[in-house]
Amino acid sequence: MPRPIARVLTLLELLQSGGLRTGAELAARLEVDERTVRRYADHLLDLDVPVESVRGRHGGYRLAAGYRMPPLMLSDDEALAVLLGLVAGQRAGLMSAAGTASETAAAKIRRVLPERLGRRLDAVLGSLAFTTPPRTSAVPETAVLLAIADAVRHHRPVSIRYTAADGRHSERTLHPYGLVAHSGRWYVSGGDPAVGEERTFRLDRIADARTLPGTFEPPTGFDPAERVLAGLATAPYRHEVTARVQETAEYVLARLPAGLAIVEELSSEEGPDPEGGRWSRVEMRVDRLDWLPAVLASLDRPFVIERPDELRGLITAFAARLAHSARNTPPGAGAEDGQEPDPLAPAPDDLARGGGRTAVGPRSHPDR
Repeated sequence: MPRPIARVLTLLELLQSGGLRTGAELAARLEVDERTVRRYADHLLDLDVPVESVRGRHGGYRLAAGYRMPPLMLSDDEALAVLLGLVAGQRAGLMSAAGTASETAAAKIRRVLPERLGRRLDAVLGSLAFTTPPRTSAVPETAVLLAIADAVRHHRPVSIRYTAADGRHSERTLHPYGLVAHSGRWYVSGGDPAVGEERTFRLDRIADARTLPGTFEPPTGFDPAERVLAGLATAPYRHEVTARVQETAEYVLARLPAGLAIVEELSSEEGPDPEGGRWSRVEMRVDRLDWLPAVLASLDRPFVIERPDELRGLITAFAARLAHSARNTPPGAGAEDGQEPDPLAPAPDDLARGGGRTAVGPRSHPDR
């Protein structure tokens, strides 16, 4: 390719990265003078590429906003970033209802890549393995997602047609405060002026969203992600679990799956042991209890079960199994190896005779 043409295309690539580029900056990148930069910009204008020239001390060159550039130019790093982003978005479930859009976008990028770069990117994607399975996503309609996102940004009310989990249909007005992506699903949190409450809706259950006249003022300090997680944690399930953990709410939340629990830090008077430091109340709603003993034990802090009583029995049995496994020795190991059973270790029967309040964990905190 003749060198001037290559520099014109390099200028196009620099301008496509966005923003205003000064003549001096472009001249330095292209290794020409500013007069030549102006000539290259004129070449782009002759090709119907809308290059805008901004005069003044802070002037320079930029592309007109909203122009769809036919020759999208990506560097090696940019092409890899785009393709990996599309793959990651698909696996995380962060796609719109136009499910093939990511596939067609990736195909278009691969089609225009030089053969050398295309082979290298195919090698990366072909050899890439993931440690987690792809999420089953519930994708929203693109029009719904874009309409609600615009309403969030400009504080505009929207009218939505919604289908609840039980199949009931309704049409309501919503003041959307924010969009949240969680576990392969899209949510919108906002105010429902008809009932005067904050509500959360799944976008894939919204059939239509229309912007309404007027504006609203979102509440100060409202956190849409926190609201969604709180809503998931308080959804109706078979079992309601309440426990107190001897730690701060921040510590407990950081070690529990997102959306599992509501954690509230208690005052020293509310804790089971006023001399034992700070305590937090943990509330969970779950369909099964059998996996909770391991989760609570993983906190590595003393805790007390308030309800249900069934969970206490499961924790006692879990602790007995752990103690029994800890006393087991490999085949061939024993007294001749100098390994004697610990006479102070509690037997499973001793653990099974625990009181009505279940506490597991050290009484004093380890160094952090």
